[in-house]
Amino acid sequence: MVTATQPNPSEKTEETADPSGAPPVSNAVTNAAVVLTDAPPGVAPAVVDPDDLVATAKTPTLMEKVQAFRTRHEKWEMAAFFFGGFLYDIVSLSRIDDTLTMVQSFAYLLILATLILLEQRFPEGTPPPGVLSKVWRWREDAIHFFFGSLLSVFMLLLFKSTSGFTPYLFIVGLFGLLVANELPRFRQLGPIVRVSLLSLCVTMYFAFLLPVLIGRMGFWVFLLAVSLGCASVFGLMRLMERLRPDVEYVVRKVALPGFGVQAALLICYLVGVIPPIPLAVQYSGIFHEVKRVSPGLYQLTSVDDSLWYKPWTWFGPDFVIRPGDKPYYFFRIFAPKHFAPYKVRVRWYYDHPEKGWTTSGNGFIANVSSNGTDGGYRFYATTSNLKPGNWRVVLETEAGHEINRLSFTAGLDTRTEPRDLKVEYSTLKEIIPLSAEEWAKTRKPTDKVPGETAPPASAPPDEAPIPVEVAPSPTP
Repeated sequence: MVTATQPNPSEKTEETADPSGAPPVSNAVTNAAVVLTDAPPGVAPAVVDPDDLVATAKTPTLMEKVQAFRTRHEKWEMAAFFFGGFLYDIVSLSRIDDTLTMVQSFAYLLILATLILLEQRFPEGTPPPGVLSKVWRWREDAIHFFFGSLLSVFMLLLFKSTSGFTPYLFIVGLFGLLVANELPRFRQLGPIVRVSLLSLCVTMYFAFLLPVLIGRMGFWVFLLAVSLGCASVFGLMRLMERLRPDVEYVVRKVALPGFGVQAALLICYLVGVIPPIPLAVQYSGIFHEVKRVSPGLYQLTSVDDSLWYKPWTWFGPDFVIRPGDKPYYFFRIFAPKHFAPYKVRVRWYYDHPEKGWTTSGNGFIANVSSNGTDGGYRFYATTSNLKPGNWRVVLETEAGHEINRLSFTAGLDTRTEPRDLKVEYSTLKEIIPLSAEEWAKTRKPTDKVPGETAPPASAPPDEAPIPVEVAPSPTP
């Protein structure tokens, strides 16, 4: 047997002298090699470097380095996948009736449901077989990305469909779920949070899809979306029972959170928290005058009472009043293609000094048709007997769900000199009105010049007759 003889520790500080008178050799040189003493007869002892007797660590592979880096920066990784899914949808999100968006969202739902079931089939400590084991370590990131992507899509579409305070609470709640989806504390709860999020995403998906397919909106359409969401939760329960035949576990982890979310969504819709999907106001504004000068072209006139050399006029009233002035509320409302005609109501509110916010008149109901364009359908309404103070105009569905809201202040115009008018033009293709200079550059030679007399023309198929409401003054 061959052994390595280590130097005597007691001799580490001593120097050895050669009898022949050679200079002494220090311990540093002596310890530089280890002599193997049990060598066969006639063979010189082998000299071995001590470093060769120390076990060396295995060089990590690229995947091991990547995994170690992920472990050290786990929180940053979660944040990256969170914002990655959100930013991806901001860049790629198109119209609500886009086929690719609907197909992509449905694929995300199927992937999420599959991952949740696979986690129950292969719990922690049970690696999956085959190719799945190589990508299993990325399942957490995939779940976060797909949930973040779906919730951000729904949040952005809802954001376009409302402007009131109460519906914004629902959007804030969705954003809170986006953040909670990334927190380790919520992930430790197991499938409860994930089933709740999946139940929410399924119902919101059908709430966006069904009005596009049916061409109508209303309570019964949303109720059908909730019913499909409940059916999805029930199907997930049956599949979970095959993987984990524990009835109490399935009821506690799947049934209660899944059906509980469905009940909460139905209540939110009844109290008006969920916006009127899929309607969306693309543009709105208050003007001193709105008139249709030619088919497809509206002239919008406003007055700027502020003077650049008088800073105290920069923060004056939004709408200055002279005798005969009326506010015009102009808006563009979008609905998907082939959407059935629907009704919207325009309400004017005045902040009475004694009674607070009171309704000015009964509002104006307009019949709106979908023209299928990105700019939506244009309409405007007005009210008379405007008083100085705070005003609010609200656009809502016939059922009372708020779509858009604008607040403005009205004040008396004490100036006598001619007004500085700002003229803009709203075309069919441009969502934001064009200035007079911009419109002059884009108009064709055959376009009618504002101010010219033209024979009366019927409204084009994508526009409705101009609605003008004369509302009584607020009741004292």
